[in-house]
Amino acid sequence: MKRTRRFKRVASKTKRPIAGIRPICDGDDAPPAQQFESNSIPISEPELLPNGKMTILPSTFFQIDALDLAPRLLGKFLRRDDVVLQITEVEAYRPNDSACHGRFGITARTAPVFGPGGHAYVYLCYGLHTMLNVVADKEGHGAAVLIRSCSPISGLQTIQYRRGQKTDKPVLLNGPGKIGQALGLSTEWSNHPLYMPGGLEILDGPAPEKMLIGPRVGIEYALPEHVNALWRFAIAGTPWISAPKNTLRPAS
Repeated sequence: MKRTRRFKRVASKTKRPIAGIRPICDGDDAPPAQQFESNSIPISEPELLPNGKMTILPSTFFQIDALDLAPRLLGKFLRRDDVVLQITEVEAYRPNDSACHGRFGITARTAPVFGPGGHAYVYLCYGLHTMLNVVADKEGHGAAVLIRSCSPISGLQTIQYRRGQKTDKPVLLNGPGKIGQALGLSTEWSNHPLYMPGGLEILDGPAPEKMLIGPRVGIEYALPEHVNALWRFAIAGTPWISAPKNTLRPAS
């Protein structure tokens, strides 16, 4: 497994900040504020691997049931160029799931969902928000994990510039559309291998000590058993989580 270069974590302050389906289309992606907000909530500081080096996760890491992959992605890192984000909240979408895009079968849009685990599935929600999903399971299964929220680790100024929001508070990254925007993604990234060096990568990171679970957001159109399924996962104790938070509870 190839080891990647080092990167520095973002300090809590920056000197010069730069001025389906609808499962995931909710109020989290409101228009960005224009006023700079103070950093009353510190940026997360994860434990790095020895020597501060990170490793790209292999394709086999992703080729498991989406329900198993989702919690395993918590604490891992997304990297594109100088931007590094730590994954803090996800949702699992499985085969035969009435909230999963795969229920429509293979189309030009959904084809990446049916590919082998470890690829990106990127789509536009309401034609506005770019949603990043990590394809799960073996080829042909049609499953993925939505990245709902992250915390910034590196490249804060780039994130602020792309988001058009001069803040280091959780509002910067507490919604799936915000993640796609912070990473500068478009639908052209769909089917991109996340286990290959360069471009967009998922790097290994520390597993959370405690986790929250709850029902997924914005899927009222799905069957009751899928609406109520506790397939939303988040790191306990972090403020970098999207709304609603009151539906999350500690995992047993």
